Amino acid sequence: MRTAIATFLIGVSMAFTGAAQAQDVITYDFEGSFEDATFALESAIVDRGLVIDYVSHVGDMLNRTGEDVGSEEVIFENADIFLFCSAAVSRRVMEEDPMNIVHCPYSIFVAERDGEVMMGHRAYPGGPMQEVEAMLDSIILSARGM
Repeated sequence: MRTAIATFLIGVSMAFTGAAQAQDVITYDFEGSFEDATFALESAIVDRGLVIDYVSHVGDMLNRTGEDVGSEEVIFENADIFLFCSAAVSRRVMEEDPMNIVHCPYSIFVAERDGEVMMGHRAYPGGPMQEVEAMLDSIILSARGM
């Protein structure tokens, strides 16, 4: 019941911020190319003094292995996931609850599907993890030029 209420409340709050929320994922449209979006996101992360630990090229992997697993469906034309952490934010949320370690590192994806580019991240549970969610939203808004 708590999850259903939390999902509903996140959905309502996203309706007022211009973001879409589905399946515990918060997405934002990006006006521009996939390449522009990945550059803007990388810049927004680094400009905050954060270090990108890894970029997962999940779109390339899915496109490369589709035939191997018996599928011809193109899920994404392009999709990358940027993984990074914030020492300050992570310390605060883990001091509140050490089991918040499960959420680290944080990630933001950029994906292109049917010619539309989007950015997004997972929705986090209430409480201290809302600080992480706010940080990710802020990074995405910066990448979108807002």
